[in-house]
Amino acid sequence: MATALPPTDQLLYTPEEAAKVLRFGRSTIYELMAEGALKYVKRGRSRRLRRSDLEAYVNGLEPASN
Repeated sequence: MATALPPTDQLLYTPEEAAKVLRFGRSTIYELMAEGALKYVKRGRSRRLRRSDLEAYVNGLEPASN
C-alpha cells in the first residue's frame, strides 16, 4: 500500500510528513528538531515544520566528498 506524499503547496508539515518528504526516518526528524537543525513551530502540543525551513535545511546540506 503506497501512501501519497503531501501536496507541494502545503505550508506546514507534521514531523511524519516531513520524514516522508525528506526520506528520513521519523526519529531522525525529531532528533534534528531537538538539535535545532530543523526549525519548527509549536501550537499547543503539536509541532509543525514550515516548507521553507525544510528547504533551507536541505539547501544547507554539504555534499558528500568521495
